[in-house]
Amino acid sequence: MSTPTVQPRTVMTGADIARALTRISHEILESNKGPEGLVLLGIPTRGVTLAHRIGALVEQFGGAAVPVGALDVTMYRDDLHRNPTRSPQRTQIPPGGVDGKVVVLVDDVLFSGRSIRAALDALQDIGRPAAVRLATLVDRGHRELPIRPDFVGKNLPSSRDERVNVRLDETDGSEAVTIEGR
Repeated sequence: MSTPTVQPRTVMTGADIARALTRISHEILESNKGPEGLVLLGIPTRGVTLAHRIGALVEQFGGAAVPVGALDVTMYRDDLHRNPTRSPQRTQIPPGGVDGKVVVLVDDVLFSGRSIRAALDALQDIGRPAAVRLATLVDRGHRELPIRPDFVGKNLPSSRDERVNVRLDETDGSEAVTIEGR
């Protein structure tokens, strides 16, 4: 007997994603009291794209450019023995580094918290920020570590058996957040 195919359910459209990123950008500016001293680091793959979008919005609303980079966490993950096929991405720290800056880590989906734990370890090897904040497009719960986002696009209660997919024009050719059962 075959398992019935469950179609993914769209929970955020491109317009919803744009609104969420606008709100996150305003919240980052408000929390930091402006763009000064901010650095955005996206976690590959889609976190980097989101960080660049947030950076452009922060510049638009805050009146000053914010350095944006990428922080690869692959070699800091605690599940490499189970998923050895991960390809490391390039870490790109903006000129000026992270020392003494407020670093906002940007990721697409926050689930167990393990990617963010790995990001904190990777960041520690790069420098000493004044503070680290977390922005995520989707928080789906099910944390295994005591990590919580400072800026959230959408809280999306989900089952552990479901999969949340973020699709962005730059990486996927379409724009949506979907959820599907396994």
